[in-house]
Amino acid sequence: MNLMQTQMTAPTAMAALDTIAYAIGQSAIGKILAARSDIGVCAILIGSDADALKQDLGNRFPSKMLVEDETALRDDLAAIARFVETPGAGLDLPLDLRHGTPFQQRVWDVLRTIPCGATLTYTALARRLGQPNGARAVATACAANAIALGIPCHRVVRADGTLSGYRWGIERKRALLDKEAML
Repeated sequence: MNLMQTQMTAPTAMAALDTIAYAIGQSAIGKILAARSDIGVCAILIGSDADALKQDLGNRFPSKMLVEDETALRDDLAAIARFVETPGAGLDLPLDLRHGTPFQQRVWDVLRTIPCGATLTYTALARRLGQPNGARAVATACAANAIALGIPCHRVVRADGTLSGYRWGIERKRALLDKEAML
């Protein structure tokens, strides 16, 4: 490779690292925005308004170039919509989990071990992390989760078993858990 090829290739490689492709689709629980970095899915956002979802993505990744690419994300969107309808099938997508603090990443790792159809309390999750008084910190880490469904924070409930604090709305959390309970 000559010097000119090197100079042209390096910026292209850097641009790829700074780009996130995204697309918006529809599911039984509302609009779904799926976003993918060069490593894997870095966001699954749920809502009712496409513009609000795009804004949320931009707020979460302010230093990245966001590029809408329906073709590249078509299969991801289909897999996510299928998971909402049939959660027992699982959601097997490569995830990019780099965007979180070390504590958040530890919480998200535990969330990914909660089986479909099961729930765990914030307190029990904190105990698993060796922080018995860390329920509030666990709830904050759940709220920071940008990969809804891929990191199933909807499976975390209050100590009394009631639903609380789901970033995407309690109604959606209830719908997801009800669907999973039917397995």
